[in-house]
Amino acid sequence: MADRDKRGPEPAPEAREAGIPTEPRDRAEGSETEGERRRRRAQFLRELNEAKELRDRVQPRRARAARMRQQMRMRTFRW
Repeated sequence: MADRDKRGPEPAPEAREAGIPTEPRDRAEGSETEGERRRRRAQFLRELNEAKELRDRVQPRRARAARMRQQMRMRTFRW
């Protein structure tokens, strides 16, 4: 019984059938290949970029202020 508590609850049968990863994240990370990690990272960065573009369209004033702050940061940056 103590071993079961350490492992956590059993995954639902639907999760196994649907192909959803059922093992804890730290164990899955070790077996992940470099290519898989890069693909996940690329997908994340694409979605992040898309979210930023959407935010810029929805809040133009805030986006303009953010662009101005970024430009000021770049002007004052020393190489």
